[in-house]
Amino acid sequence: MRVLVTGGAGYIGSVAVERLQDEGHEVHVLDSLWRGHRGAIPADAPIHQANLTEAAEVAAAVKAIAPEAVMHFAGATLVGESVADPANYFAANVVGSHNLLVAMRDADVKRFVFSSTAAVYGTPATSPITEETPKAPINPYGRSKLMVEEMLEWYAAAYGLNYAVLRFFNVAGASKDRGEDHDPETHVIPVALQTILGKRPVFRIFGTDYPTPDGTAIRDYVHVIDLADAHLLALGKLDKPLGAFNLGTTSGFSVAEIVAAVEQVTGRPLPIQRSERRAGDPAELVADSSRAREMLGWNPHRSTLDQMIGSAWDWMQAHPNGYESAQ
Repeated sequence: MRVLVTGGAGYIGSVAVERLQDEGHEVHVLDSLWRGHRGAIPADAPIHQANLTEAAEVAAAVKAIAPEAVMHFAGATLVGESVADPANYFAANVVGSHNLLVAMRDADVKRFVFSSTAAVYGTPATSPITEETPKAPINPYGRSKLMVEEMLEWYAAAYGLNYAVLRFFNVAGASKDRGEDHDPETHVIPVALQTILGKRPVFRIFGTDYPTPDGTAIRDYVHVIDLADAHLLALGKLDKPLGAFNLGTTSGFSVAEIVAAVEQVTGRPLPIQRSERRAGDPAELVADSSRAREMLGWNPHRSTLDQMIGSAWDWMQAHPNGYESAQ
């Protein structure tokens, strides 16, 4: 199948490109390279450099590629930044996605896999979180993703779009050739590993008095390859609209467990600083992913702490300056 991957120069998108190619698909990448890396794109995957907020550029790219399906990873993804600059987030995520959907409609492309987020749930009252948990985003990032999800329902009803929405919780790990290289880096595991490497002075633990077994917050983590595989499984079932799927492990890991695992995997002590809780951080955010397991046959078997941290550590050591290391 000819698949267009938006955001294919980013962390998750590039791994999805790799996995699609592994399965024999013809893959094209559409990316503005705003925060992505050209070095993350496999050499034999054509890149179409375009900004999703430019409708004409998007329409031309989709027409030229003539994909049979689209996987949509491109977007702005930092919660704090979305609060400080909501205009950019509604432009990148809502306007950009709408331009893409219009271009697909005009080119008669009927299959669409959308990378969404657990931020659509806001701060839910119960955990684990199911797809039926009320959606109440508390920041522009989560709201912008929910707006796209709502657009998809209408596009399916009006234009026959077959789509799947995959809601991420936390993503970690790396493939052999592709890993996390963000600026700024905000994710817990790469931040901890950067601290081990001396690139940060300490690893901060925000809150040690939560009502959890060890007092630190619990979050759900999925290996990036398991996450990409969920997209491939959804793609294979898009003969009808599938709706939304949570992607998680149903158990989660605490910050203290991550600290211990980082020290075990690297064989080095992690300097930590205990700080007060951050406002709005719930004690536990864990996904009920039974729908993805039952309907898609998804099995996140790589999503153990040792595999996620170990693969991230291997990639980081091989790429000490991120993708610049390979240039």
